[in-house]
Amino acid sequence: MSDRIGGVGNAVYQTGLKASMPRRVFKRFAIKRHEFSSNSVFLKPFRKIMREPRYWGIRRRTVAPAFALGLFLSFQPLFGQPIIGTLIAIATRINIPIAFITPFIGIPLTPLLYYASHWLGAWLLSLPPQPFTFEWSWDWLSSTFVSLWQPMLLGGLVLGTVAALLGYVIVDVMWRFSIWEYKRLKRRIRHSKSESEGTSD
Repeated sequence: MSDRIGGVGNAVYQTGLKASMPRRVFKRFAIKRHEFSSNSVFLKPFRKIMREPRYWGIRRRTVAPAFALGLFLSFQPLFGQPIIGTLIAIATRINIPIAFITPFIGIPLTPLLYYASHWLGAWLLSLPPQPFTFEWSWDWLSSTFVSLWQPMLLGGLVLGTVAALLGYVIVDVMWRFSIWEYKRLKRRIRHSKSESEGTSD
């Protein structure tokens, strides 16, 4: 009887752990530092960064702000958002891979994000929205963007801030809830084991 209850408890515990841990989702994007050769000539200047756990570890306090940073940058009319995210992550000591990868989420939605940013910025500045066609080119940047940058930048700052706050709160709450669920299941297993031991006595 004891073995059966213990087996069921462990199964419930493992199932709940796999299903509820956001850490497992972000861990897919983690970079294992040992995969990089510490003797590499190219990595020697970055040896201190490579050895810092905060930059690579999957922890709530470093992953949630890195994810929020990536979402914020997705709304900004800037080129090289992943590189910018990486530099900010180094300066603020948060997870580098998450800050680098998250801006790629918004790349397929770039025209929509820029349209929304321009419309909101124009509304906030009491300007009439201007129709435009977005394209990844220097011509677009030097001709179209120069006439739209003020409302687009303002709208991007507002929408990016909202997205970052929402992303941070969602990840943080889900992470905390998963830890609470993990501890609850663990207590449940211990309680089941103690009851089975009392019954056997």
